[in-house]
Amino acid sequence: MVTKSDLVVRDLDVFKQTPTVVAITITTLSEDIASFIEPYAPPPDRRVSALQKIADQEVTTVARIDPIIPTINDNEEDFEELVSTLADVGVKQVTIATMKPVKGFFLMLKETSPEVYERLVKIYGDGRWVAGYKYLSEEKRRKFLDRLRPTILKYGLRFASCREGFSQFNTALCDGTAYCRGLLNQYLR
Repeated sequence: MVTKSDLVVRDLDVFKQTPTVVAITITTLSEDIASFIEPYAPPPDRRVSALQKIADQEVTTVARIDPIIPTINDNEEDFEELVSTLADVGVKQVTIATMKPVKGFFLMLKETSPEVYERLVKIYGDGRWVAGYKYLSEEKRRKFLDRLRPTILKYGLRFASCREGFSQFNTALCDGTAYCRGLLNQYLR
């Protein structure tokens, strides 16, 4: 189950009966930044609380810090505070991914937030389009992983990155299904 909503706790009774991993996206602990990145998602504190409630019921939890947007939610101190909080509430894994804008994103951003537009256009300028998404350059994506991965591992959490092209950095599968594969394999025999 992958969601941004804290309403997922309503289904805890079902999750406890099945091999389930619940992944909740939480991009920052800052309500101001969260409302900019995800204006229609529940505030960070409600998502952290949901992760804790789920973990307390011994259902495996994964946190997705996705998207990581350069100059918006990639501050190392804030990132460490987020990862520390996630570890404290019982999350087993953190999966990260950098923002991969779709066509038209930068035009919309230019109208709504010209200052952010200027910064991101420069940062993504040497990136490339892949299947309709603008990727940061390989060098910049690698730097993100090199910089943020150690923080996740420091707190004893497993690490995965999605669609970055560096699977050798992963200590777990991106989607978290490894935690319930053993049980699933019993059904597939």
